[in-house]
Order: sequence, then structure tokens, then C-alpha cells
Amino acid sequence: MLKVFKYLKSSIFSVIAVVLLLFAQAYLDLTLPDYTSKIVNVGVQQGGIENAAIEKIGEDTLNTLVLLMDKEDQKYIINHYEKSDTYKGETIYKLNEDSDVDKISSIMAKPMMILSYTSQENSSSSDSSVSFNLPEGMTLSQALNLMSDTERSAMLKQIDKKIKDIPDTIIDQAAVSYVKSEYERIGVDTDHIQTMYILKVGFIMLGIAFAAMAIGILIVFIGSRMAARLAKTLRHKVFTKVVGFSKNEIKSYGQSSLITRTTNDVQQVQMVVVFLLRVVFYAPIIGIGGVMKAMSTNADMTYIIGVAVAAILTVVITLFAIAMPKFNKVQKLIDKLNLVTREILSGLPVIRAFSNEKHEEKRFEEANKRLTKVNLFVNRAMSFMMPVMMLVMNLVCLVIVYQGAKGVDTGAMQVGDIMAYIQYTMQIIMAFLMISMMSIMLPRANVSAKRIMEIIETPDTIYNSKNLVQFDPSKKGKIEFKNVSFRYPDADYDVITDINLVANPGETTAFIGSTGSGKSTLINLIPRFYDVTDGELLVDGVNIKDVDLHELRDKIGFVPQKGVLFTGTIKDNIKYGNEHITDDDVERALDVSQATEFVAKLKGGVNYEISQGGTNVSGGQKQRLSIARAVAKNPDIYVFDDSFSALDFKTDAKLRGELAKITKDKTVLIVAQRISTIMNADKIVVLDEGRVVGMGTHKELMKNCNVYKEIALSQLSKEELENA
Repeated sequence: MLKVFKYLKSSIFSVIAVVLLLFAQAYLDLTLPDYTSKIVNVGVQQGGIENAAIEKIGEDTLNTLVLLMDKEDQKYIINHYEKSDTYKGETIYKLNEDSDVDKISSIMAKPMMILSYTSQENSSSSDSSVSFNLPEGMTLSQALNLMSDTERSAMLKQIDKKIKDIPDTIIDQAAVSYVKSEYERIGVDTDHIQTMYILKVGFIMLGIAFAAMAIGILIVFIGSRMAARLAKTLRHKVFTKVVGFSKNEIKSYGQSSLITRTTNDVQQVQMVVVFLLRVVFYAPIIGIGGVMKAMSTNADMTYIIGVAVAAILTVVITLFAIAMPKFNKVQKLIDKLNLVTREILSGLPVIRAFSNEKHEEKRFEEANKRLTKVNLFVNRAMSFMMPVMMLVMNLVCLVIVYQGAKGVDTGAMQVGDIMAYIQYTMQIIMAFLMISMMSIMLPRANVSAKRIMEIIETPDTIYNSKNLVQFDPSKKGKIEFKNVSFRYPDADYDVITDINLVANPGETTAFIGSTGSGKSTLINLIPRFYDVTDGELLVDGVNIKDVDLHELRDKIGFVPQKGVLFTGTIKDNIKYGNEHITDDDVERALDVSQATEFVAKLKGGVNYEISQGGTNVSGGQKQRLSIARAVAKNPDIYVFDDSFSALDFKTDAKLRGELAKITKDKTVLIVAQRISTIMNADKIVVLDEGRVVGMGTHKELMKNCNVYKEIALSQLSKEELENA
């Protein structure tokens, strides 16, 4: 899979942008639980009052609070409050706008808690950790004013000893409760404060949520474009590689497998890249961030996260080990299903002719069942993951609530903190859950990536030499076989052995022999569809291994045994070898190939649309159009690999007559099964089991080559041969 990522180099800036956006989104997602906690703790429980930094305070209350501070704090507080207005005859002070709220709160919290407990003691006579045993009818403020500085200092030290073990959360809550009561005493609308605080935090949360959503959409957009660009690159690489394959590599991999690798396998990689960018990169960021946030909320419950993560990893690793081998099998079974489907669709006429539909249906069903069975196993194994994850998540929530309730009871936590902790834990677990979901896709994508890279990294067997040589213009069109032998890879014997012959420009050289004698294999060596095993094959006086492949094939007009047409118009197909030819050249090529008459009858003539595979024209018409394509190219060398087999004798004779006119200075090679097609050739080469057993004209071979004579007599009578 990692080898595929090297093709993302062109998208490196997009990758960096995605990673930065993921950090931004993670920051926003991890911020939301803080605000949830604030709404519960501050907005609901504390009435919208965030801390002990009271914004408005009565003069009596301020004087009392100051008496519970040391001299330095007294001076600081007095300097940060200024007179504002009056309420019921009492002067009201307000906090300066430039004050340090956190410092003010830390100074005011303990005195406020002391006053809060004192008021509770006086109103309910309940026991408290801070007790002053004031005389009846005397307030704490009056008592403090009667004390000397030394007595007050001693009292404050005694108070500090009593409250040092009280959790900060209890001190803060007591202080906030006192602030609220003071606000109510001086006529401040506390309900309005609470409402405005909840609305403010709510709008902030909405803004964060929308920002996170926008970033998420942007990440998916960039990631999808990157993945699509990667898929395009991979398809291009695979297709370009396959186009350069020799026939041997095509046979080795199989057409159905090559199609699957170019489409299905690339799609698997494309999908997983999107998820990698969106999920796998994001999961560690949100996971680590969630752990840090959770520990800052309450480090004592961190073990819960550790146990949950360990349980999830155990499930993921187990399922991964079970499913991985099956993913390898899935892709191979898809190849097999494609192969069977392709064979059945290609051979439908034969299947129907032999009434063998049931057999082919059964064959398809077997391949389909095998793929379905493996897919079901994988899906069932992976479907086990989600319920286990949900069970872990729910158990973790229960444990957190149980432990958090204890913390609330002791004053170590607030309800909002529990909610925030649950959210952080869910984010951490979801991060691992996302990674586990990737474990479903990653194995299959990994297999697909290996199959893609297998094609891309396949070494070329037909390639250009490092030191290219130019053709010799004085030997234009000359073909020489010098002791040429050829053996298919991994074969035990040569299919062509020690061939020596020369095909000169202006001559027609024909090849004939029994089926399997090596005729087509021999001429397939000329355009380097295969490379010779031994000996040398020269074109224009140069070994074809030393010249540029494109230049070599540009000199050849090749007409294969099976006429192949491409989707598009007849004109497009004829111009396939040379798109710069004129319409007159197209008409001339049609005339030579005896295709003008039937093309004229088609709707649109040369603009008639050929369907996929040329299924809307007959075999003979397809063959003539293939010949017209080669003629229009006007090459130095014409190669006809049994290209007249679908033509009747009359059309065959006319076509060869027209060809003779335009190939007077060209090299023409013809492979044929019919004696009548090659009788007038300048040179006939007779092959038998890959060896040349006869070479000469028709008359010469009839006299001195028994193999040729047997073939001729099997097709024509003695009288016809003598008249010829």
C-alpha cells in the first residue's frame, strides 16, 4: 500500500493542507465538551456566574470581605473597585474594566466562602467547618471591626488551617453562591445573567459546530480530489503499462484480471485514500487530544480509557487476523467471476447454438457462490465489531458516571465535568472505532494496491535499447531473418527454429503451412509483439532490437487474423493509423480494400458509427475495413496475417489486384491458408513445425516441395493448379 502513496507526491501541498485542517477540526471538536461543561456547571448550577470576581458589590459587603484579607490583597481589591451608584441608600461599587478577573476571583473566593458559611450558620445553626461562635446579635463584620490587626491576622491563619483540606471546587461554588446572593441583595437581575450566559455559550457552541462542519466538508472535498487524482494516475500507469505489454504478459495476467485491476482495484485504493486522510490521520489527533483533555478534567479516571482502548484493540487485531486472508481471496474470486462472465458473453452465439445455456448458468453460479460465500464470511466477521464497540462504549459510560458520582459527592468534580469527561472518552473511543472501521477496508485495499503495483512494476520484456540506431534508408522496407528461433517463455521447445529468409521491397512474400506450423508467430516477431530467442531479425538493415519501437511499428501496416474495429465512425477507424490523411486517401483505401460498395449503402457512409467490437458489420466487412486501415497508413511494410479468409474468391482476387498496384515498391508479407491467395506471390515460404521446408514460387514448390504440394492438392484439383 505504501508504494501507491509515492504517486501522491504531486498532491503534497494538499496533504499538508488536509493535516492542518484536521488539527483545526480536532481542536474545535475537543473544545465543545468544555462549553457543555460550562453550560451545566456555570449556566445551570451557578446561575451564569463564572467566578468570585463580583462585578457589582455593596459597600458593606466589600468592607467586610476586605477585613478577611491580608493587607496586600486588601490594597489590591480596593484599587480595582470604584463607586458606581447607590441602591436603597447603600453605595454600590463596580469592578474596573481592566482588572485581572482571575486574580480578583482567587483573592475573593475564600472570604466569600467564609461569609457564606457564616450566613448559613446564623440562619440554620448547622455545623460548618468554619465556625466563629459570635455573640448573639453581633455580625461578623462588627466583630472584625472590633478586632485589632494582630487579632484579625491570627484569626485568618486559624481559618486557613481549617479550610486547607476543602476542595477548590467547593470553595468556588460557595463563593459563587455568595456572589449570587449579593447580586440579589443589591437588586441585580440574576435570571437575566443566567439567561444571557447560556445564550452566549450556546451561540459559541453553534459557531464551533458550524466551523467544524465547514472544515470537515473542506477536508472531504480536498481528500476526494486527491484520491480521484491518485486513481487517475494509477489507471493511467496501469493502462500505459498494459499497452506496452507483449502478448506473453497479456496471456500471463489474463484480460479479465487486467480489467479488474484497472477498475475495481483502483477504486478500492481510491476509497481507502479518502478514508485514510479523513479518518486515520484524524483519529490519532483526536485520540491524543482527548486523552490530554480528559486527564486535565480528572486524571484519576484515566485508567477507564486505557481499559476501553485495550479492549477495542484486542477485538480489532483478532478480527484483522481472521479477515485478512479472506480479503486476498476476494479479489481473486472477482477475477474469476469476471473471466467466466467475459467468456459467456463473448461466446453467447456458440452457447445458444449448442443449447448449453444451463451448463454456463451453472458455471456462473458456482463462481458467484464462491465469491458470495467469502464475502459473507468477511461481512459477518466485521459485523461483530460494531456491537462489541457499542458494548464497550456503554460500559465505559456507566463506569464514568459511577466514579464521577463519587467525585461529585466528595466535591472533587461537578456534574458538568462528568458530562465533559464522558464526551472526551467517547471521542477517544470513536477515534479507535474509526481506525477499526478502516481495518475492514484496509486489507482489501492493500491487496488491490499490491495487484496494481504488480502490473506497474512488471519488468518490460519488449523495450527500447539504450543506444538506439537509425534505419538505413538505402535498405528501406527490406526484412531479413538470420538464423531466427523463437520459444515462448517457460516452454520446453522452440516453435520457430533457424529461419533464414529475406523479404525485399517490391516483392510479395507469402507464408503457408499447416495449422500450428508457426506462420503467425513468425510475422508477429516483425513488429516485436515477441522478441526472437536466437538469431537476428533485421528491418532496413538494422536489428529491430536496436531501433525505436514506435518508429519500427510506424513503418508497418499490420492486419491481424481477427479484424478489430473500434467504436467511432468508419472514417475514424481508417484514419487510426494516420489521422492526418485526407478524405481522398480514405476513399482510395476503401476502393483498394473493396469496401466502397458496402460502405456507400450504410447510413452516413464513411460517417457510419461502428459499435463496440464492430458487431454491426459482418466478418468480411470488418476484414476489408481492417485492410483499408493498413492501406490508408501507406507504410513501407504490409503484413497480412490470414487477412483474406473471410472474403469470397472474387473479392479476394480483386483486392489483391488493387493491392499489387499500390505496393510495387513496398514489402508485402501474407500469411494464408488458401493456395489461391498466394499462388501469384513472388516468394512462398512453406513452414512445417516451425521450420522452413520449402521456399520459391508456386511452380517451383509444386515440383520440389511435398508439403506444399499436399496442401495445394487438398484445396484445388490438378486441372485448376495447372491452369493457374
